[in-house]
Amino acid sequence: MQLSVIILNYNVRYFLELCVLSVESALKNIDSEIIVIDNNSSDDSCEMMRNRFPNIKLIQNDQNIGFPKGNNIGVAQAKGEYICILNPDTVVAEDTFEKVLAFAKKQSNLGIIGVKLIDGTGNFLPESKRGVPTPWVAFTKITSLYKIFSRSVFLNKYYAQHLTENQTGKVDILVGAFMFLERELYNEVGGFDEDCFMYSDDIDLSYRVLQKGKSNYYFHETTVIHYKGESTVKDGTYMKRFQEAMEYFYRKHFQASFLFSAFMKIGIVFFSLIKRIQGREKIKSMPKNYLLLSSSAVLAKIIAFVVQKKVDFLDWKTEKEVNLSLISIGKGTQIILDNEFVSFKECINIHENYRNKGIIFRIIPKKTNFIIGSDSSDDRGEVVKMK
Repeated sequence: MQLSVIILNYNVRYFLELCVLSVESALKNIDSEIIVIDNNSSDDSCEMMRNRFPNIKLIQNDQNIGFPKGNNIGVAQAKGEYICILNPDTVVAEDTFEKVLAFAKKQSNLGIIGVKLIDGTGNFLPESKRGVPTPWVAFTKITSLYKIFSRSVFLNKYYAQHLTENQTGKVDILVGAFMFLERELYNEVGGFDEDCFMYSDDIDLSYRVLQKGKSNYYFHETTVIHYKGESTVKDGTYMKRFQEAMEYFYRKHFQASFLFSAFMKIGIVFFSLIKRIQGREKIKSMPKNYLLLSSSAVLAKIIAFVVQKKVDFLDWKTEKEVNLSLISIGKGTQIILDNEFVSFKECINIHENYRNKGIIFRIIPKKTNFIIGSDSSDDRGEVVKMK
């Protein structure tokens, strides 16, 4: 078997369904398997998996055992030569795994491969590629020196700014939302460190792979949507775990003076507070207009009834080649992508091509009755049921 895709879920039932649908489409031509591990979700994630995807392996834990242990359990049952650790709040393109596999097979000393990640608004996520957060690199992040001197080799390592978002190359650290590597290597380094509940586990795994003399890569030739933060509420528990995780990583890999440790503790608390503030719910403005890309005019009427507003309709089957930039799409428009007719790759491309234009994106996964998406990488996403 070539590939095992490992998806650890916790209380994101609708994002999980969207994710698994996209992964299934991307694995059609690959000898592969999908393994979903559920960390004792209180929603109907497991029921949905059994009903919608009865042939996919589902592992149900009786408690939330954390990101590292949950993924390790999944990998232990994997059969693929390669594995991909994938977040449940992601959407992959139909050719994502084919492209990554082809790239992986060309490398002679492969570590981990990460891909270009964007959020639900189409914006690039800089954590797609990072440097080792050594004391100095962490300092440049805390003081925002990496922004001020983005071209300085000495100061721009936190987000691996020696590469642009559209350049493939070697990087040190990759994000746990998408980590592709040989199963043998994963087992050789011991998988994720189960002493770290979450948040620094991907940094730690990436770093241990580097210590094995392997090369980690950022691969820009495929894009994956990562809605972010769907499994985590930014509350006091989040702050505590984030701080503990970063402190654990520094204790494990770096020797530091008392002054440095104190400085880093202040920095970790500062970032925890910022993340908590970013995670607070914001007042969302309603879309001004709606545009459905589909081939079902009936669906446009159903959505119009749900949102109580006129929904413009573009027949994707007959007008697929239409350049959307030629259509007047005003700021505040919500573009709804019907996955029955608009492929996952097309959905991702539309997110990227129309980012930063004040446009909101939503997807209707094929054979579902809900609309899903996110307006910010800091907020929880939105699910609207049509029935």
